[in-house]
Amino acid sequence: MEMTDMNKKLSVTLSGVTLQNPVVPASGCFGFGYGMAEYYDIDILGSISFKGTTRDARFGNPLPRVAECPAGMINSVGLQNPGIDAVIAEELPRMREVFHQPIIANISGFSIDEYVECCEKIDKEGQVAIIELNVSCPNVHGGGMSFGTCPGSIEEVVKEVKKVITKPLYVKLTPNVTNIVEMGQAAVNAGADGLCLINTLLGMRIDVKTRRPVIANRMGGFSGPAVFPVAVRMVNQVAHSCGVPVIGCGGVTTATDVIEMMMAGATAVEVGAANLVNPYACKEIIEALPSEMDRLGIDALSDIVGIV
Repeated sequence: MEMTDMNKKLSVTLSGVTLQNPVVPASGCFGFGYGMAEYYDIDILGSISFKGTTRDARFGNPLPRVAECPAGMINSVGLQNPGIDAVIAEELPRMREVFHQPIIANISGFSIDEYVECCEKIDKEGQVAIIELNVSCPNVHGGGMSFGTCPGSIEEVVKEVKKVITKPLYVKLTPNVTNIVEMGQAAVNAGADGLCLINTLLGMRIDVKTRRPVIANRMGGFSGPAVFPVAVRMVNQVAHSCGVPVIGCGGVTTATDVIEMMMAGATAVEVGAANLVNPYACKEIIEALPSEMDRLGIDALSDIVGIV
């Protein structure tokens, strides 16, 4: 098959941004990409959502902050990152050396002013094609998920950010709410160009021998294959209710998962925890997609978005 045919078979478009395939490493699970470039040519990826970035550098939460559990993992990293200025000055140039596809910039914050400042700065970076507004991190106090669980707060932060950016804005939603559609509609009403969901569920495990939580922060974000059915359900609800493109994520580990998530309504699919278990996860998914499409009688991935 010629490359042009393969591109047509796998490519998708998000708010005018064309990706060569829908597979995107999720924020926090792939760093800034260049570390993973030691394992394989990451230019095969559709995009990369880089590590969640705040205004100031953050060390993150106390250790231990990652623990495995059946069918998933609990993490409470707490948005460890070098801060927006260092990301622009140091991380993005290193990223550009090994990755030449469109970049998704994941931005988080503890105040509306912080979100606005960070988004305005990252909007000026040429390779950044989409800004992913993280209002859904469960592992920081006073920021992240505290914005994403209130429709009014979502509307306020989206409206202010949209005033200072030119790139498409996708809002990453938390599943830790009663009505996910209400949160998605709040973001869209305020001007969001698309939505990304789900972020991690809030979970907890206890070491029965030590009689203490397995992570220092007691609770953390639960991710992995166990959350996939929840993610598919929420993506389907939002995709059919909110009228904007959706990036689906949550427990995706195989090419079949990608196809299922797209049938539910996702135009692109982020792969998170699977990268931490297997650094080749995204590569293997991309390589398996054409044969899985042939098996299922799918001519182009764009044909199946939201068919269920």
